[in-house]
Amino acid sequence: MKGWAARAMAGGALALGLLLGFGGLPAAETPAKPSRIVSLNMCTDELVLRLAERERIASVTWLSQDPRNANMAEMAQTIPANHGLVEEVLSYKPDLIIAGAYTTRSTVALLKKAGVPVREFGVPRNLAEMRAQITEMAVLLGEAERGAALIAAIDRRLEALAANPIAGHTRALVLRPNGFTVGRGSLVDEILTRAGLTNLAAELGIDNYGQIALETVALGRADMLILNTTPGGPPSLAHEILHHPLLTKLGERVRLVALPSKLWTCAGPAVLDAIELLAASRKQGSRS
Repeated sequence: MKGWAARAMAGGALALGLLLGFGGLPAAETPAKPSRIVSLNMCTDELVLRLAERERIASVTWLSQDPRNANMAEMAQTIPANHGLVEEVLSYKPDLIIAGAYTTRSTVALLKKAGVPVREFGVPRNLAEMRAQITEMAVLLGEAERGAALIAAIDRRLEALAANPIAGHTRALVLRPNGFTVGRGSLVDEILTRAGLTNLAAELGIDNYGQIALETVALGRADMLILNTTPGGPPSLAHEILHHPLLTKLGERVRLVALPSKLWTCAGPAVLDAIELLAASRKQGSRS
């Protein structure tokens, strides 16, 4: 066994042994303004980087240092990166650990047993939940005012979009790697709606994330096909569908829009960039 997977197993075993040997540590309270913050999820990384001072962030994930995938990569590159290893996280002597819904359960359990405050954040399904999460994160970090300012900036951009509606009815379909699309009950669905688009996947009865056949894409009567891509990313089988010849042919009658994945992978201010990009594409298409 090689690489970080081996270190993870060894580190987890070591941490577990220490915890069992000492019977675990009492749960610690989160400081009013933590000064050794460690984030274990790319999306929580982004909110921490936007809300907390650089010197208070002990570590973020390695994923956030890649500008192809992360919106705050420039700042993240100045901060030590972690791979979610228990012993690695504890070496930063954190007074707050922030995890996501998909952070490895065994890692979260061990860190909680170590007596360090661990806060877990879920995945917002709409803009209201996104606002609530920003507020919760800001209060947790002792930065309520920064959180309120961030939400106010988001709301101003939404109001500007609503004040300039585009006439017409544009049906859009999102196509992601491995042929996945996004339907009802998702943040992406609201992003499309706010951009003045009708989500064709929702009309087809798809909830949240589901796969869609290229034949359905071809026959779906979409006016806009949104290709969810990672510019400059390495070749992969998952992304092959986004380069299928059928999509090139569809481009003769359907507007193809490439949207960087990082704009809506995480619920934060970057989703406004996605909404504005889609609204601009719709407006341009309505004039052609």
